[in-house]
Amino acid sequence: MRAGDFAAAHSISDAVLAARDRERRDNPNLPYHLRWVWDGRAFDNRHVLVRCYHGLGDTLQFARFLPFLSARAASVYVEAPPPLLPLLALVPGPVLFLPFRLATPTAPRECDIEIMELFHALRVGRSAIPPPPDLRVPALRIGTRAIGLCWAAGDWDPARSVPLARLLLACAGCRLRFVSLQRGTAASSAISSRFINPGDNNTSLIRSAGLIRGLELVITVDTMIAHLAGTLGVPAWVLLRRNADWRWMAGRDDSPWYPGMRLYRQESEGDWEVPLARVRSDLKRLGAS
Repeated sequence: MRAGDFAAAHSISDAVLAARDRERRDNPNLPYHLRWVWDGRAFDNRHVLVRCYHGLGDTLQFARFLPFLSARAASVYVEAPPPLLPLLALVPGPVLFLPFRLATPTAPRECDIEIMELFHALRVGRSAIPPPPDLRVPALRIGTRAIGLCWAAGDWDPARSVPLARLLLACAGCRLRFVSLQRGTAASSAISSRFINPGDNNTSLIRSAGLIRGLELVITVDTMIAHLAGTLGVPAWVLLRRNADWRWMAGRDDSPWYPGMRLYRQESEGDWEVPLARVRSDLKRLGAS
């Protein structure tokens, strides 16, 4: 996948699936993000349950496959994280969304599949990646031209995060105001007067989406905000650690998953100097500085 050889990736996934013990499918003794769900059976004309066991960004990225699944299945139910439900309800197609709750998982259907497994199950080729779903979220009125910033990823991978002070320094010459798109505890560090919404942690994803709709540009680390901006079609510059996730592939500064997105990669692990210098230069070229 990093090399862009999707056909080889599907072949490897076929071999892994064939070697699995199907009695251990959706193993409750494993963390959710390590579970596998699909047993390889066809889902044509079946009642299918899509389980979303990974992160919010993963679910947003792979939601593009739901309309293709619903065109083939008899019915599609999606068990998704509750914070995403208002956004996912905007995905076109006859799909019923259910809240994913640890204590009361949804009962299996004729065919169960994890949302990231749809990529393999549908045999998607690199040139056939469908666009993100059209989420028609109205823009929130900001009142000025602004750039959205998100600098901290989840605690499980702090190497994805960039210090806010360094990001602000890279944007120091920018004439536009900033909107904080940061979520969680790191949002409180947005105390600069350049922020229109200092300290705002944007707990509602619909509200975050509305803010993004009204922006000129989003500059973000590899986290859910990158996928949300990409899905909404808003220009996004994504800062990536050197050992970036497979979905961003290798050796390229664009993404087949999100047209118009730019990738800014570390040249050495932990060193943000080069990607932030590129951000500074590109802001000047854009005319924002």
